Amino acid sequence: MVTIPRLVIAAPSSGSGKTTVATGLMAAFAGRGLAVSGHKVGPDYIDPGYHTLATGRPGRNLDAYMCGPELIAPLFAHGARGCDLAVVEGVMGLYDGASGLGELASTAHVAKLLRAPVVLVVDASSQSRSVAALVHGFASWDPQVRIGGVILNKVGSDRHEALLREALEESGVPVLGVLRRAGQLAVPSRHLGLVPVAERRGDAVAAVAAMAGQVLAGCDLEGLLELARSAPPVTGEVWDAAGAVGAPTGLDGASAGVRIAVASGAAFTFSYAEHSELLTAAGAEVVPFDPLRDESLPEGTRGLVIGGGFPEVYGPELSANEPLREAVAELAASGAPLAAECAGLLYLARSLDGLPMCGVLNAEGRMSQRLTLGYRDAVALSDSVLAAAGTRMRGHEFHRTVLEPGAGDEPAWGMHRPERRVEGFVRRGVHASYLHTHWAAVPGTARRFVEKCAG
Repeated sequence: MVTIPRLVIAAPSSGSGKTTVATGLMAAFAGRGLAVSGHKVGPDYIDPGYHTLATGRPGRNLDAYMCGPELIAPLFAHGARGCDLAVVEGVMGLYDGASGLGELASTAHVAKLLRAPVVLVVDASSQSRSVAALVHGFASWDPQVRIGGVILNKVGSDRHEALLREALEESGVPVLGVLRRAGQLAVPSRHLGLVPVAERRGDAVAAVAAMAGQVLAGCDLEGLLELARSAPPVTGEVWDAAGAVGAPTGLDGASAGVRIAVASGAAFTFSYAEHSELLTAAGAEVVPFDPLRDESLPEGTRGLVIGGGFPEVYGPELSANEPLREAVAELAASGAPLAAECAGLLYLARSLDGLPMCGVLNAEGRMSQRLTLGYRDAVALSDSVLAAAGTRMRGHEFHRTVLEPGAGDEPAWGMHRPERRVEGFVRRGVHASYLHTHWAAVPGTARRFVEKCAG
């Protein structure tokens, strides 16, 4: 039974100010001494980093497409365990979900699964009385979605605020905050969204503090907390990594304490917290390392996980670390398990934009003008360290790079939504692909990888 007070921060569309409001609320309530849990709807890796700064706890994703609707409440309860309040930042517009699949994976869908009240953040910069029609439409579209309040963003003046408040009195939806246009924050972004926390930690800390200050100055924290506490209980078990993978693969056997190195640092920031938790629950010792700084893999490494991030931004530095590139190539040549997603895939290629990489894969990577973005349905085409052939998984692609593969590797995935194609590479112990996956959906992935590392 989930009884944690909770709010979902949503908006009519992207760019309305959800991240500022959600992160600012997390930091403001944490500053009051509350234990706050931050969550993000969808596959986004970057916003949870700011949530982590705001709360001091790992930011968590709630993705009803990749993990399935049945895991949303359990994963939420796991992330928010022991907290006084949970704040869930939505994705895109409130009712925007997986393309062509109705409400699936939308913010509204997650709010319904959590029985959580929604606070609608509205960019009011170019409207006055029309704001009431907009809020009424969102509040009445789905009777199962409870719009508990609105926060007006980019308000120009006292007069503008008065007009907006007067119009909303007729809607029946209370105004729980007003943020002025003059106080808007500029958080740097680039081709895949905000710049991750790991790349600008000092500035990011200041940005989160500024978000909290903006929220404290303009929002009714008591009203928001009262709304969060009005959320009814949700039935369901709390997700647990040990329960998901089963008993560790022989605490007295070869899998106990097998050392798995996980890439981290500014170039490889894309990772779901549950992945390391599942590997640990399966008996592994997870050891982070930074390919920008470390010239060798952690001593005793038996397997390697390289997630997503921005190798294209740090290409020269990654290429210059020749000792580590050689160590990764030697580990792969030994047949040890390597799992790489997106940025990790590019790092294992022969080159990226002409710069030498690890040379594990017979492929050349380069930046592209085309953004590849969206959910994917996939089936494993080859037996690998992550999955047996025929295993079905859902994932997500998000990149502006392309690979020109040579011959000699087996394909990792057969994509069958939204289009049919093959993707990724399997070579001995290496599984490398553009596809981001969430292992909580198929926890046997972590157990299989640990067993392969144990040999």
